[in-house]
Amino acid sequence: MTNDSSVNGCCEHSERKVNFGPGPAQLPLEVLKNVQAEFLNYNGSGSNVMELSHRSSAFAKIIQEAEQDIRELLSIPESYAVLFLQGGATAQFSAVPLNFLNLKSSQTADYLVTGYWSEKAAKEAEKFGKINWVVPKSDKYRGVPAENTWKLTENSSYFYYCSNETIHGIELEDIPSIVPKDTPIICDMSSNFLTRSFDITKFAMVFASAQKNFGASGLVLVIVRKDLVEKNTNNSIPVTFDYKVQIANASMYNTPPTFSVYIANKMFSWTKRQGGLKSMNQLSDKKSKVVYETIDQSNGFYSNVIENKYRSRVNIPLRIMKDGTANEKLESSFLSEAVKSNMIELKGHRAVGGIRISLYNGVSLQETTKLVDFMRTFQKNNS
Repeated sequence: MTNDSSVNGCCEHSERKVNFGPGPAQLPLEVLKNVQAEFLNYNGSGSNVMELSHRSSAFAKIIQEAEQDIRELLSIPESYAVLFLQGGATAQFSAVPLNFLNLKSSQTADYLVTGYWSEKAAKEAEKFGKINWVVPKSDKYRGVPAENTWKLTENSSYFYYCSNETIHGIELEDIPSIVPKDTPIICDMSSNFLTRSFDITKFAMVFASAQKNFGASGLVLVIVRKDLVEKNTNNSIPVTFDYKVQIANASMYNTPPTFSVYIANKMFSWTKRQGGLKSMNQLSDKKSKVVYETIDQSNGFYSNVIENKYRSRVNIPLRIMKDGTANEKLESSFLSEAVKSNMIELKGHRAVGGIRISLYNGVSLQETTKLVDFMRTFQKNNS
């Protein structure tokens, strides 16, 4: 396993800033250097990967290695297809109901809405059929209502949730236990994918956009049970959204985002070299712990309002408080001073404001500690 302090080489390239952005996110320096070395001439081909045909033997090897590595990292059985698709996670908001809403006689899907992205997914799914919101819509997302308050559909086509809400900073570590065993579970894991291990066989489908923990934007990874795809009888699915078509064509019905797949291949290999998901889980715990300790020990200067049980390890929103209210002037000063200290992309999402710290796998513990030191100094100078 690579020593964490050298993963990104925090001080090795002084012109590079530490990127705490929510995505597209920072990639490990080791991976970037490898891509740089191959940029003009990939593996003796005389071309960049972006210039190679997706039908070439060189690219075929890249996508096959990527699939092999992710299957190894997650212990994915052959009963599941691994697809490298376009359109990001948002495209799956449409593809999921198109492929699965007719699986059961109810032709109704249950959606657990816990934040911005699951809400968008539910609203998109409503275009294609009947959607049941398991819990009422909330104006302020700060946690997850108790399972005994959920209202589930009998014989639901599927149960959908987002394991980590990037904007609101809400993470569900465990699969909801209240969901009936015969109900297919579909999960958007875009922002905490590859930060911890999970049992893929408990899911009907998992999808994740690449620009957080395993690559460049433009790619979404879909892991889906083949038997459920075969049961689909909807013949009106747009062809690029049809999982049957994509499986039959090994993700290449049309030209896939080849460079993004290439970066994903590099990131899967890098993740394995770090010690796999066990090491990524430990690293995620350490990074988030030092940030939350700084917030909780700030005597209210920094505020995170998410219930402790559901605090995200990878996206930490916070406000800077003055006299009991969020102080936008101090937050603006925090952001500008952070840039001067070579730390960028800390501004909160426009929907919630404030500050957001994203701690994806490409951010090292050393870099996180640098941010924490800055936070403490900023508080000292502005209390």
